[in-house]
Amino acid sequence: MRYADLDLRELFELDPDGGVLRFGGDRAVIMDTAALGVLRAHLIETFGLRGARSVLTRFGYAIGWRLAETMRKIPWEDEREFRRSGGRIHQLLGHARIEPLVHPPGDPAAPFGEANWHDSFEADEHLLHCGRAEEPSCYLLTGVASGFASGVNGRELDVVWVEDRCRARGDATCHIVARTREQWGPAIEQILPYYRDPCLDSALEEATRALKRTEQKLRKRRAEMRDAAGEDEVAGIVVKSEPMKRVIEPARRIAKVDATVLVVGESGAGKERIARLIHDESSRAAQPFLAVNCGALSETLLESELFGHARGAFTGASNDRAGLFEAAHGGTLLLDEVGEISPAMQVKLLRVLQEREVMRVGESRTRKVDVRVLAATNRELHHEVEAGRFRKDLLYRLRVVELRVPPLRERRDDILPLARMLLTDAGKRMARPVAGFAPRAADQLLRYDWPGNVRELENAIERAVALAERARIDVHDLPEEVRAALPIAAPAGRIRSLDAVEREYILAVLAGNQGNQAKTAKQLGIGESTLYRKLKSYGGKRG
Repeated sequence: MRYADLDLRELFELDPDGGVLRFGGDRAVIMDTAALGVLRAHLIETFGLRGARSVLTRFGYAIGWRLAETMRKIPWEDEREFRRSGGRIHQLLGHARIEPLVHPPGDPAAPFGEANWHDSFEADEHLLHCGRAEEPSCYLLTGVASGFASGVNGRELDVVWVEDRCRARGDATCHIVARTREQWGPAIEQILPYYRDPCLDSALEEATRALKRTEQKLRKRRAEMRDAAGEDEVAGIVVKSEPMKRVIEPARRIAKVDATVLVVGESGAGKERIARLIHDESSRAAQPFLAVNCGALSETLLESELFGHARGAFTGASNDRAGLFEAAHGGTLLLDEVGEISPAMQVKLLRVLQEREVMRVGESRTRKVDVRVLAATNRELHHEVEAGRFRKDLLYRLRVVELRVPPLRERRDDILPLARMLLTDAGKRMARPVAGFAPRAADQLLRYDWPGNVRELENAIERAVALAERARIDVHDLPEEVRAALPIAAPAGRIRSLDAVEREYILAVLAGNQGNQAKTAKQLGIGESTLYRKLKSYGGKRG
């Protein structure tokens, strides 16, 4: 037989009952290139380019060597036809379209082999999952080529193919050159490690070192947060006030069982933090924690995001895609702003919670999932049920346990510890050496009502760090609405005179206006001369 006569219909044998596929008499499987692309991306993410290249090159080499053993069984017209069959097999298996580059006979500079690869599947998958490469990236396919050529000769790493141009790098096409190890000389020494254990071992060692460095950074960061918040920090959450303790304590108990939890509270109060705490202290802590904002996506997009979709299910669905329920398998999925989802999506979500299985958009088969579902909302869902906007049965499914996160104004004991923790974080991110709060600034933080809760406090602290001129945050560094906050009414048992309250009120407004008496008088509805007399009676103090 000649290499040009190779035909897939003759090389492949399929068992009539299915299940067993043979290629050249040896058992084979058909694998989707998209799945290989995902595997490739995970290898790069886990081991880095060097480690991933080693794994893929060695895997390809094993495939190529086995292909040579399989092709040797065919009765070839001569040895030359057998050697040339490698490119044909590459093409028949869908790796790429091969364009052999022929050199004149007797050319002393001619390599062992040379070719262009058009439509390399590996280059396509690298571009899809990793973006443009900085180096030739057809690691698997060069391994296959080297394995086949070496297998034909029956000698390990006798012939090595090297890619010097690649579409994944932006070149017009992929280009490979083959030489024997003797022909390559010292130039091949930088390539050979990818075919051997030491390269992968060094990549694993580097990955281990990187993990240790990350763990050290996390421990240091945790210690800084604990120092900033004092003894009131629990897994990144400030817990000094009694209202917050009444949330954290049951949350930590609930974490130990696999119940569905509904976390209720105003926007920015820290609902996702509570959900993260439940996940981190559960038996699922080593598995994924994923969150989706249900209110930020349209019904169609949310369905695809949660349940996944099949290729061709809608315009733009070019590949099969797993949804968040599948991605969170074994772990926890947080449905944030669950009160925003449409009635149709409520039905589909209820089915998933009941049956513990999902159906991708565009498919007719279901897939089992093992996911703990947490939900969060700033709405009162029982009112939504009464108004007919939310299903009662879905509410029961979500609210096996309900936790209410109090707004920041109801846990004022948490404000300063939380502000100090946020200050440490912002100062580190911005590389600003801000040590703490001036007493007046701390007092003003306590006076403000924080309608935007923790999120607003975080933004205020970040702004203050950016504007701070000294080592401590002062009143004038805070946002205007915080500076203008009025004194909080004294609790029972600490009644003050009306003159004292008026004095504190006027001085607070003046401080909020950075000493501008004209603006302060206008806001208070009094004349400037009246304001001047009052300030003079306070002993010339201006806040």
